[in-house]
Amino acid sequence: MPRCFWCTDDPLYQAYHDQEWGVPLRDPQALFELLLLEGFQAGLSWFTVLKKRERYRQVLFGFDPRRLAELSDEEIENLMQDAGIIRNRLKLRASRQNARAWLAIDDPAALLWSFVGGQPKINHFSERSQMPTVTAEAEAMSKALKKRGFTFVGPTICYAFMQASGMVMDHSTDCDRYTELAGKL
Repeated sequence: MPRCFWCTDDPLYQAYHDQEWGVPLRDPQALFELLLLEGFQAGLSWFTVLKKRERYRQVLFGFDPRRLAELSDEEIENLMQDAGIIRNRLKLRASRQNARAWLAIDDPAALLWSFVGGQPKINHFSERSQMPTVTAEAEAMSKALKKRGFTFVGPTICYAFMQASGMVMDHSTDCDRYTELAGKL
């Protein structure tokens, strides 16, 4: 099966590419999880985060924003000892701060999707060099989220989030998923 140029031959990565990446996601809980995971990715590869996703789900209470909003400093320090996650104090504190900011939004899914007009934007890239890492929509999302108190939501993180959540469909034009998803959107 032809896949995007960035997808390796690792079965975990292929499953993520084939089943999740670029599929429109509207469930608030799943969007929150993905937004936090994209923040944990900052400065690292997505594959690093993907391999640790299950452990994050275990130690971050299934990404329950209510529970994460109450995360204590002591709990964060305990998480810093867990080799199964990326042990970055700033990113762990950001998960607490972002949970608080998330809970202050009446309809976070609608807010996030508003940056693409509520519908997936289909791009037509065939090579890595054509795919942007930041767009005007991602810059607007980043600015709006920061204004609401979010951290680790820079424009590059927001664009990666938009790609992963299917707000933008960036499967390369020579990828089987491009044809499949573009036909459904």
